[in-house]
Amino acid sequence: MNRVASESPRRPYLLGAVSGVVAAGAGLALAELAAAAVRPEASPVTAVGGAVVDRTPVAVREWAIRQFGTTDKLVLTLGIVVVLTAVAVAAGMLAVRRLPAGIALTGVFALTGAAAALSRPEASWRDALPSLVGGLAAAAVLYLLVRAATRPRPAGAAAGGAWAMDRRGFGRLVAAALAVSAGAGLAGRRLGAFGSAGATDSRARFLLPRPDVPAPPVPAGADLRVPGVSPFLTPNPDFYRVDTALVVPRVDADTWRLRIHGEGVARPLTLDLRELLARPVVEHDITLTCVSNEVGGPYAGNARWLGVRLADLLREAGVRPPSQGGPADQLVARSVDGMTLGTPVEAVMDGREALLAFGMNGEPLPFAHGFPVRMVVPGLYGYVSACKWLSELRLTTFDAYDAYWVRRSWAARAPVKTQSRIDTPRAHAAPPAGRVAVAGVAWAQHRGISRVEVRVDGGPWQEARLGDADGDDTWRQWVWPWEASPGRHTLEVRATDRTGAVQTGERSGTVPDGATGWHAVTVNVGPARAPGPGPSPAGAAPAAG
Repeated sequence: MNRVASESPRRPYLLGAVSGVVAAGAGLALAELAAAAVRPEASPVTAVGGAVVDRTPVAVREWAIRQFGTTDKLVLTLGIVVVLTAVAVAAGMLAVRRLPAGIALTGVFALTGAAAALSRPEASWRDALPSLVGGLAAAAVLYLLVRAATRPRPAGAAAGGAWAMDRRGFGRLVAAALAVSAGAGLAGRRLGAFGSAGATDSRARFLLPRPDVPAPPVPAGADLRVPGVSPFLTPNPDFYRVDTALVVPRVDADTWRLRIHGEGVARPLTLDLRELLARPVVEHDITLTCVSNEVGGPYAGNARWLGVRLADLLREAGVRPPSQGGPADQLVARSVDGMTLGTPVEAVMDGREALLAFGMNGEPLPFAHGFPVRMVVPGLYGYVSACKWLSELRLTTFDAYDAYWVRRSWAARAPVKTQSRIDTPRAHAAPPAGRVAVAGVAWAQHRGISRVEVRVDGGPWQEARLGDADGDDTWRQWVWPWEASPGRHTLEVRATDRTGAVQTGERSGTVPDGATGWHAVTVNVGPARAPGPGPSPAGAAPAAG
């Protein structure tokens, strides 16, 4: 049989699809290498992901957080890779039919990456280079592979001979492209690691100073040690993280600077970390909460923070709060990646322990939580108070400037609402009838919790026992002993803060300034556990009957 005649008419398109994917991989690898030389945020995947986050409707973003939690960035990245693969396949198959059109589609995708990079905060023209370099590389590889895959058989050639040679040539080109991609990817990783080595080393060398104003010991009764309840102090690896950074910034503490300027600043300041540490150092326990936290949600955590009082720095710069005639009512914090958060100046300077923190639970801030310096302001949701990777503080007014999230339908001012959560039993749990510990946490930062109540199946509210208070800026654990009867039951919880305000039962979503409502869980109580013999000593043989 003639070999040429036996070739499937679909084969060139299959080879075209392979060509497109290999070309995209080569382009992406070279783009990552170029991004390592520019900045990690200029990577096409990171830039496009950031642009998607910037333009995602609030409802969609909240849905993603509910569905995927802190893995939402990974899901977004994987989604971008899937779309990129689909476009690469389409470009390769189109190139088989019309080579210029396939290359043009590759170019459009590269220009999209460049435009996304230029749209990011703090972008410069250099941020477009990785996408453009990757696009040119992908177009060149696509051209070579498609030409090899679709080269016609020369006239007079032996049947099948030219096709066999082309397949071998195509295979060699694919292998060469994959080798170049792997080399570029490895070089990009090493260059990126080298670029962040200074930051990693600076954190390893950073020794936390002793606090001039140490926090008092956590009261012995603050942690009730009920199984299933969140620990009073949240370990750093377990502390929630909600932000827009697809790549965690790794800032070198040795080169970090903070600039304080703007309206009403009589003496602008630019401080490095050494100069910041020369100020009195304060230690304080503060619970942080994300405004995206649904009723009963996980985005709350409590830590011991070490830092410098922000109000003292502002006064040093000559700033006066609005209540004392100051012209600025908003403090705009800017991150190294361009994120902006707006905080009421009055709240920062009203006497609460608003900190520029560099320590968290006895260690330097983890990179994911803002090393070397972040803001922590008790009583406000994180999106208006907890800027990570801090680089700038600018005094302005709420009328003059809308920070990042305010431009996306969130409230400009966002005090934390009184909330409580049932940690145990979990929803749909099946405890045996009898005494069941119903327990959890409640918070009302900067007001404190004075009372927590639980009810079963809409019955009367029963007061729970509270763990000892560690000031007004942290959550409190609580527990209520429930004599559970068999059947399906619904448990609800509500808290009262120290101003006397009772947590509302009116249910509302997170937008624009935080969710409201009572947390409820439904459980299925089984029969009472039958009493049995006490446990035998470990390793002992059962007694003979």
